Amino acid sequence: MQLSVATILRESAVRHPGRTAVVDGDVRVSYGALWQDVLRFAARLRARGIEPGDRVALLLPNTADFPRAYYAVLAAGGTVVPVHALLVAEEVAYVLRHSGARALISAGPLESLAAEAAADAGVDVLRVSCEGEPLERVEPREQGDTAVILYTSGTTGQPKGALLTHGNLVLNATVCAQDLFALTPDDVVLGCLPLFHSFGQSCAMNAALRAGAALVLCPRFTGPGALALLAEERVTVFMGVPTMYHALTEALGAGGVRPTTLRMAVSGGAALPVALLERFEHAFNAVVLEGYGLTETSPAATFNQPADRRPGTVGRPIWGTEAAVADAGTEDRIVLLPTGEVGEVVLRGHNVFAGYLDDPGATAAAVVDGWFRTGDLGVQDAEGRLSIVDRKKDLIIRGGFNVYPREVEETLARHPSIAQVSVVGLADEEKGEEICAAVVLRPDAPETPEDIIDWARQRLGKHKYPRVVRLLGALPLGPSGKILKRELREACA
Repeated sequence: MQLSVATILRESAVRHPGRTAVVDGDVRVSYGALWQDVLRFAARLRARGIEPGDRVALLLPNTADFPRAYYAVLAAGGTVVPVHALLVAEEVAYVLRHSGARALISAGPLESLAAEAAADAGVDVLRVSCEGEPLERVEPREQGDTAVILYTSGTTGQPKGALLTHGNLVLNATVCAQDLFALTPDDVVLGCLPLFHSFGQSCAMNAALRAGAALVLCPRFTGPGALALLAEERVTVFMGVPTMYHALTEALGAGGVRPTTLRMAVSGGAALPVALLERFEHAFNAVVLEGYGLTETSPAATFNQPADRRPGTVGRPIWGTEAAVADAGTEDRIVLLPTGEVGEVVLRGHNVFAGYLDDPGATAAAVVDGWFRTGDLGVQDAEGRLSIVDRKKDLIIRGGFNVYPREVEETLARHPSIAQVSVVGLADEEKGEEICAAVVLRPDAPETPEDIIDWARQRLGKHKYPRVVRLLGALPLGPSGKILKRELREACA
């Protein structure tokens, strides 16, 4: 069956040619104009020797050039390799070599980094150019063909390239747009998430353009800046990670103007503390839908929905997919556990990737008996709702007892003086591991680490409360807003 991710934009351009597709600062690009830009750039790529199946890397900021280049490569029949914008030149060069990229497209402040990495890898750097005659039609692709190669964060060893197919991405964008968020051409979606990341790329960009909605881009997220965009652009749907929800809530509390058009907020990428969800909903008068997924699942896998949500969970499997909990200690086969037991979250369905590029061993370890092993620990209730307990690698074993950092974080997040908190395990000679809470206090909060330990002792079991509290000015964050636990452990040690 023929299917291309490029048809997401093509079909919306046919239906809504005059509507705004992308807002990039003061520039508004209509669907018709964006599609013509894409076809012209696709023709230039073909003229430069890019053939169907070739891989083309993108090192671009969150501007209108990203969707131009992304859909142009796909329209020409190529495979997109988005590159993490905070990598150093050596790391970018690794991605270029490993993916076999034929060229690297870059623009703006990232061009010097692109030039250095491309020279190292021996590939050409191209700029986005939308002049000349357009490509006559989209190059046909099969739904099982690779559309995008997304590189994982590489917390151990070199990053792996996850192969996402046209079928993976078109279905994920369609389910997000129609089943989960009920997007319409009247919606305005604020895209603060980096577009090289799966959440921003699929749930924000692809889903918004699939529905004919307007996508407002935010090159650099700050709480006050995003709050102003929500009001100025009359945003109806916000998508972000928990640290962004914290920043927006704080910006509003500091005197920012509350937007009046926001109807829904979508959270993913990391666990959203229920206390923060409640504060955001109260402050913004908008429902928050928390979901769950990974790069390898395109990414949406489970989601709460307006008529069927339960804060503290990540909802049920999205349409056409399954989620279950399996024995985390059985590696060569999947042994599903009964309802209510904690185990490794496993997923299967149209959203599961086609494997890791040139790494059959890693693919075989990740996809077992047709199920994708996520590495996350979770539990399902009798109605199929999934709760993420923690990453397997983040589990703390203190004195022989399992302690899940998220449970401790949820409790500490309700302390009136704590603005942000993350919990990690530190090596301890007596207990094996000790529980450490890294805390960012609210301005002028008087609490000491000892005060917080005493407060936690009254609310958590003896094996769960943190014996170590570190007061930090800020938590270390990645470009998508996730807390970097490895760096946090180093800061707390």
